[in-house]
Amino acid sequence: MNDTYLKLAESFEQLAQGYRALAGEPERTSIPDADTQPAPQVTIEQVRAVLAGKSQEGKTRQVKALLLKYDAGKLSGVKPEDYPALLQEAEAL
Repeated sequence: MNDTYLKLAESFEQLAQGYRALAGEPERTSIPDADTQPAPQVTIEQVRAVLAGKSQEGKTRQVKALLLKYDAGKLSGVKPEDYPALLQEAEAL
């Protein structure tokens, strides 16, 4: 049954390409996957909010140790590309 659905999907894609060609739209080679779309950016504000919450829970030492792990004594010293990993680790505290 899955083969039937795959064949139908391929046929619809070919049909859509034909209609696009008739409309004068450039041909698309493929439909973008969800994996090719950029991941949402983690902002410093999001990280700050989580770290502040953890500090208020009494985990100030763990927060400071986490910042030092990312070569920074404070959040402003952390590289933006490290925000997602830092956020994930902070949430796990």
